[in-house]
Amino acid sequence: MEKVRMYQVDAFTERLFSGNPAAVCILGSWIADDVMQSIAFENNLPETVFIVGKGPDYEIRWFSPTSEVDLCGHATLASAYVLLDLLGYSGSVIRFHSLKSGVLSVEKKAGMFFLDFPTDTLSEATEEQSELLAQCIGMKPLEAYKGRTDYLVIVENELTVKNLKPDLNAIKALNARGLIVSANGDNVDFVSRFFAPQIGVDEDPVTGSAHTSLIPLWSRKTGKTEMIANQLSQRGGQLACLFNGHRCLIGGKARLFLSGEIYFD
Repeated sequence: MEKVRMYQVDAFTERLFSGNPAAVCILGSWIADDVMQSIAFENNLPETVFIVGKGPDYEIRWFSPTSEVDLCGHATLASAYVLLDLLGYSGSVIRFHSLKSGVLSVEKKAGMFFLDFPTDTLSEATEEQSELLAQCIGMKPLEAYKGRTDYLVIVENELTVKNLKPDLNAIKALNARGLIVSANGDNVDFVSRFFAPQIGVDEDPVTGSAHTSLIPLWSRKTGKTEMIANQLSQRGGQLACLFNGHRCLIGGKARLFLSGEIYFD
């Protein structure tokens, strides 16, 4: 019987029971893909992340309850929190290597963890795509875009985002990881929600990777390179955002919820 150390962390928050929960599994070497997927399904959290040490760096993979994903911000932040704050990693910067998303670094500064992720490239949605997105959110969006993995729509204001009742079946039919809905914030620079029934997450509490699409768009709209964003899920979370051209810095805090060991044959 094999044993793996696991930590459950609330990311992008300084309060327990808010932010986005992730399970962080520390492996000595890679285990079978189907076992990792089964662990993620058993955890039934938005993401379970697996990391393996490689010299001073780490290899990383992310799994939703139903599939492996190309990039996950909150679980990467949770991994850095575990390594830096709980396991005594020396230094303030950790480099993670992903076969699907390249090198991702996380730096701890002033009690906050900053993800350094590649900026997404957005293209305007076609008329046909915009019509599908209108069906998803029950209204015509002000703007609609397609990124590398997600669709992004802009709506009128923060209240519209907060009160949105999307058609999850329509979203599930989109040829994308998920759908981001965003607007100007009342007390922050912008707000958003993220829906991804395609990967087993009807609504993600806080989505770091979605902000690689949001940050360049809102930087252009606001004229700012430093912004504060809120994700308006039931759990909620706040992100510090810095636009640096080809890279986005996405900052947040984290709290430990539990630690333990999992066993499997």
